Amino acid sequence: MIRSLYIARYKALAVLLLLLLALAPAMAQNVVYQGQTTQLGVDQNTGDTYEWELYNDSTVNFAQINGVTSAIYANIVGSNNTPTVSVQWNKPGEYFFKVTAKSSCTNNLKIGKMKVLPSLPRADLDINPKEICVGESAELKVTFSGKAPWSMKLQAKDKNGIIVSDYSGIDAFGNPLRIPVNPITTTEYMVIEVSNEFGVQTNPSNSVILTVHPLPQKTGIYLKKP
Repeated sequence: MIRSLYIARYKALAVLLLLLLALAPAMAQNVVYQGQTTQLGVDQNTGDTYEWELYNDSTVNFAQINGVTSAIYANIVGSNNTPTVSVQWNKPGEYFFKVTAKSSCTNNLKIGKMKVLPSLPRADLDINPKEICVGESAELKVTFSGKAPWSMKLQAKDKNGIIVSDYSGIDAFGNPLRIPVNPITTTEYMVIEVSNEFGVQTNPSNSVILTVHPLPQKTGIYLKKP
């Protein structure tokens, strides 16, 4: 849960905008990735009511203008009238969030800043064909999302153990990356790490299995006697 500075004022808020703009550069800047959902919260006070708003424009008057962020950019999941809310960040950029806590005597405003980075890269695997005989080859296809160039760690697992191979400098023209494989036993492939300039994705990709059939054993030919 992200908690930041309380800015408390009575109902006369005429000079609040100047204060907020002065504080904005000094506020803790939280960083998330596109597509993530995070919680924002304040300590609940008995008798207070709450309203959360989102902004993608730092030049507006936060004290007088309601939240102006479209759901294309970010949206509050569920109610915005609770001490803690969940926000889904849908597009890279810089955002401000505001919560107004109202009581019978005061309006308290809390302002925070969020930086949303492009989503972490991902890899998706496919293999064709899915079955071969010993000595034949298949093609492993790795499709990347996010911004090029990418690097990845490819894991190959069979009954004898695990081998991890590193690939780097994969540009957009190499997406999808096609890798010929010719194992001698059934093997499972998975990307266990993919990275680009925005960060490292350590959630593994889907896995694909290449079934390898052994060659038939040589047998003699016998003449069947009547």
